[in-house]
Amino acid sequence: MTNRLAFPPQYPTRRAAGLLAGLALGVAVLSGCSSEGASTDCGLDACTVTFERGVDASATILGVEAKLIGAQGDQVTVEVAGEQLSLTVGQQATEAGGFAVTLDSVTDQQVKIRVARNSNS
Repeated sequence: MTNRLAFPPQYPTRRAAGLLAGLALGVAVLSGCSSEGASTDCGLDACTVTFERGVDASATILGVEAKLIGAQGDQVTVEVAGEQLSLTVGQQATEAGGFAVTLDSVTDQQVKIRVARNSNS
């Protein structure tokens, strides 16, 4: 009787290599974000940016800069990829530089937007 391994001997090595590659990709995605007066939560194709109001707030995400220009009531002006946009909560996404930008929420302290790669680009 011959005993066979369920997995080839190189299986643990391949699994470890795949895990390391996945971790490296995650670090690369996160290191591509920077901010001042804002916080970011990014995935591969989209980021949520939370700007602090009352400060000069900006973030670099997905290779572009997003800035809070101003906010009054439920209307916000942001600049994404060099284009100024006026957004309101509940409005459909507005395109800027190949990205779809939506306003998630506005409070007295924060403005939260979502910037996603436009699938039509």
